[in-house]
Amino acid sequence: MITDKLLLFDLDGTLLKSDKTISPYTISVLNDCREKGLLIGISTSRSEQNSMSFLSELRPDILISSGGALVKYNGDYIYKAEFSAEETRDMIRTIREACGTDCEITVDTLENHYWNYRIDPKKQDQSWGDSIYTDFTDFHQASLKICAEIFDGDKAEKLKNVLTDCDCVRFSDGCWYKFTKKGVTKERAITEICHACGFTPENIIAFGDDIVDIGMLELCGVGVAMGNAVQDVKQIADVVIRTNDDDGIADYLTERIELDE
Repeated sequence: MITDKLLLFDLDGTLLKSDKTISPYTISVLNDCREKGLLIGISTSRSEQNSMSFLSELRPDILISSGGALVKYNGDYIYKAEFSAEETRDMIRTIREACGTDCEITVDTLENHYWNYRIDPKKQDQSWGDSIYTDFTDFHQASLKICAEIFDGDKAEKLKNVLTDCDCVRFSDGCWYKFTKKGVTKERAITEICHACGFTPENIIAFGDDIVDIGMLELCGVGVAMGNAVQDVKQIADVVIRTNDDDGIADYLTERIELDE
């Protein structure tokens, strides 16, 4: 792998299997890649704290979390894009005005992940870990990312037009919309990584499965779509591999290593 410098993975639906684990085979192949001088990176919409609950064995060199709002390289933060506490409060109020006071919302801060779900998500999916419940009525903290469940597409479009200082992307699974600072994306985070590491996006192989991964896959030298990816991701990818439950990443990297040796 002469020109490859970084392997960059989305988490859910990509590096993580459906049971939210990373297969031992994949871990072994990634360790082989690291021994050959490649950096291992994660690029996810999950918060830093929640992401690391899956990654203790992998120990990534690079972590892009909260949809690109926070970037960590070798243990140090090199980029952070926060809404102020006042901006966060105003956004929550605006979302509720448009979608109702019972709208389900999540907020990532630097330290925690907050939610106001009517049903405790940890009872449905233990991977949410130490998420903290709040009704957001007196929430005064800076935030990296805000998500809202919006069932009416017209209301979502209205919010996009009102919240002009935000980027808004819908996830493919359900009716959840992600709001980050304007210009904060996974691909913006990649440019910060490239500046810190001294290489270009052409030296990165990126793996993803969802709409929010499209920009990342298009930017990097090789964009790899999982076999379980949504069709829009498969259409723009350079390569489509086996699914996240079928060791698609490990098989692809093993073949690539053998070809380059």
